[in-house]
Amino acid sequence: MSPHRLAIVAALEREVRGLVKNWKVVTQQYEGRVFRFYESQRAIVVCGGIGAEAARRASEAVVKLYRPEMLISAGFAGALAPQMKVGQIFLPSRVIDAKDGSSTQVDSESGILISVASVASAEQKSRLADAYGAQAVDMEAAAVAVAARRHELGFVAIKAISDGSDFEMPSMDRFITSDGQFRTGAFARFSAVRPWLWPRLVRLSRHSAKASDALCSELGRYIGEADRANSQELQTASRV
Repeated sequence: MSPHRLAIVAALEREVRGLVKNWKVVTQQYEGRVFRFYESQRAIVVCGGIGAEAARRASEAVVKLYRPEMLISAGFAGALAPQMKVGQIFLPSRVIDAKDGSSTQVDSESGILISVASVASAEQKSRLADAYGAQAVDMEAAAVAVAARRHELGFVAIKAISDGSDFEMPSMDRFITSDGQFRTGAFARFSAVRPWLWPRLVRLSRHSAKASDALCSELGRYIGEADRANSQELQTASRV
């Protein structure tokens, strides 16, 4: 059995940097693509990129190379409900794919997370909340859930709210590459000549930092609890 029982699939390193900063870094190839994995004693993190296809590729790579028992979709999510605040941790009990309406039930807390194909505007957030009764939106969780189901693995989504339901996200889709990477330099040049965006970007940066801190703390807690539960199971088994 692989020692890495938990495989965490995130979009970007900045979401989980506080968690993996002291972890071992391993670069491996899978199906012609290079992936960077962060290894601890009991968990593995891969940052596959933004969007469903990037999440799918990263999930398949980590499953084939590390053979974990559970996949965790971790990262930022946008609030759809006004009561969801920046930095709040959301563990949905249901993940819906907006592309086809398929859903995955999760043995977790409560609420609905909807996965969409592009960065949602404030108007789109309102429509998603009305249409699905969802509390938050992301772009990757549904794809990770499908991979977990395909390989008969456990699944959970752990999301940190990075923008409120009324926050108007800057136009970012054009800066996401086909392999799910964000073109930071191109976006910086785009923003530099649009000073009306600066206050919103400063606010978004602060919110992202707060969400990352909360996410890394929750992931660390989750890994610790899973490790303790596994140790107790092994101790019980050894006495039987």
